[in-house]
Amino acid sequence: MSAQRPKITVVGAGNVGASCAAWMAERDLGDIVLLDIPMPPKDLPGGKALDILQVGPISGFNSRLVGTTDYAATAGSDVCVITAGVPRKPGMSREDLVSINQGIVSDVTKKIVAASPNVILIVVTNPLDTMCSVVYKASGLPKHRVIGQAGVLDSARMRTFLALAADVAVQNVTAAVIGGHGDEMVPLVGYCNIAGIPISNILKKDQIDAIVERTRKGGGELVNLLGVSAWLAPGAASGSMVEAILKDSKLVVPCSCWLEGEYGLKDMYFGVYAKLSRKGLEQIIEVPLNDEEKAMVKKSADLIKDTMKALK
Repeated sequence: MSAQRPKITVVGAGNVGASCAAWMAERDLGDIVLLDIPMPPKDLPGGKALDILQVGPISGFNSRLVGTTDYAATAGSDVCVITAGVPRKPGMSREDLVSINQGIVSDVTKKIVAASPNVILIVVTNPLDTMCSVVYKASGLPKHRVIGQAGVLDSARMRTFLALAADVAVQNVTAAVIGGHGDEMVPLVGYCNIAGIPISNILKKDQIDAIVERTRKGGGELVNLLGVSAWLAPGAASGSMVEAILKDSKLVVPCSCWLEGEYGLKDMYFGVYAKLSRKGLEQIIEVPLNDEEKAMVKKSADLIKDTMKALK
């Protein structure tokens, strides 16, 4: 791999991991290592990396991709996206899911940081905010180098629904979704606009309420349609965070961050506005909330705290 280009590792060569790798390759963000566990006789990471690499001549990118089961190949990574873990299956309790993914994510984190001590970690594994805490503690890294991907995806879903309802370009739409990555996420309607115009000036209240509800249930809607979790938008959302970090773009997006008193919360990961730069998390931007939004934040935070009780 070229020493001149940034190096990105994606742990987990499933749908989300491969989609993230493809999105980043399309943008020539750097050289990419796609890592997964051995599954003989198949070589899933090797096959997916080779498949994406062969898109290069068609799309015109020069990112180099390798698939591997060996953490040694990840050494010197600038950024690592962690998608590894199992999805929740029928009959599996939340505690079961937390326990299984805690073990996987903790092991992955320690191995990645041992190979790349200067890495910035982006967590995608669910339950997202709880797994961010696992990674933060297992890594021993400062909080600005462990960030969770959730709000980028949730806001993108809300922007999509708003653009469809208003019949405008998605580029005109700003949406704000903070809080935990789940049914109790907090869409901040007052901070949503279309070309700077408050959405309440363009859409009716019942339309906005329906969009808020659809955004909260966005993941579930896709599971019902696909039979599995979505992967294209989650992969792109994760890749966009990597892009913001590697390009030092100072992009402000909602991400899951370790809080130390913001919104009255501390010692937990929670979705907030964050400025992303080459440092990773450069700044948490706290915004004023009304009483209804504060109540939603508390409810969302309480759910994360409840989930964290399942950690061993």
